[in-house]
Amino acid sequence: MTLQTIRAKVLALVAVLGGGGLFLISFLDSSVLTFPVVNDLLLMRMCYAHPRHIAYYALMAALGSVAGCVVLYLIARKGGEAFYRRRAGKRGHRAHAWIERHAFLGTLAAALFPPPTPFKLFVIAAGVLEVPLRTFAPAVLLARIVRYLAIGILAARYGEAAAQYLGAHKLAMAAMVLGIVVLSYLLSKAFLHNAPRA
Repeated sequence: MTLQTIRAKVLALVAVLGGGGLFLISFLDSSVLTFPVVNDLLLMRMCYAHPRHIAYYALMAALGSVAGCVVLYLIARKGGEAFYRRRAGKRGHRAHAWIERHAFLGTLAAALFPPPTPFKLFVIAAGVLEVPLRTFAPAVLLARIVRYLAIGILAARYGEAAAQYLGAHKLAMAAMVLGIVVLSYLLSKAFLHNAPRA
């Protein structure tokens, strides 16, 4: 049995499982295995076929991704600096510095951008640097929900044309979504800072 045959069978099984399948493939992709773009394509296919379930599919994919990231985060936290350097290579220093300065926004930005963004490096860095889980997990969850909802809505509206459009403009779309999320985050922080205290 070839690798392509195995992959095709896995994808067929995931499609049959619906939201649970999206959770599973997102979990595996975000933790110990890698399925580049597979969960995005599955999400698009399912949202196009069942547009009423966009929010459910996006949430299941997001929760699976968060669960997988938390597993990788905990492994990195126990593995320490040596594990991080071995996995990260030359790009590790930049990811390290970014997360150290901007734990929430750094993780959120990395989680929003599509492949080939090396998101797992940021997850490993967050674990090694012991970024609090209460900061790390919500950032990943927010980013993934926004990203998967956007993908689902586009797929439901434009079908296969959405996949072609996202493939051609994925960085521009991710940057636009990131800008909206960061602006919302900064406005909420400013509002909470200026709000009268009880």
